[in-house]
Amino acid sequence: MDSQDRLIEAFKAFYQDIKHIPLSKIDELYADNIIFKDPVQEVRSIEQLHAYMSDLCTDVNSGRFEYLDQMVSDNCAYIKWNMHFKHPKLGNKTLTVRGISQIQFNDRIYYHEDVYDLGQMLYEHVPLLGCVVKGLKKRLAVQ
Repeated sequence: MDSQDRLIEAFKAFYQDIKHIPLSKIDELYADNIIFKDPVQEVRSIEQLHAYMSDLCTDVNSGRFEYLDQMVSDNCAYIKWNMHFKHPKLGNKTLTVRGISQIQFNDRIYYHEDVYDLGQMLYEHVPLLGCVVKGLKKRLAVQ
């Protein structure tokens, strides 16, 4: 296994349990000037990423990633996943959101972008708003 494969496996292991992300090891995985983006937040330093992930760990009851597929080239990877999680503000059932992570790296990751449907993750599970979002999706779907 080469260093690129080890980094990708370390990335997947880091996020395996999103309630207990090993934040003490964040600097082993990410460069100090990391750019991290997702539909909720954009951060531009390892300190900001640490704070964001710390909040994430606190906010969820449980969560895990199921890795489905990946494409890797020189210093870049796309990793497709399902995130299964429970959030106290979204009821007590396990929700599943499909997404993809793009990471760019040298010896550590310097760019990380997660792409997923925020509506599927959040809005569809909020009373009243969820009905509106689901109704809109149904109306826009090609029959």
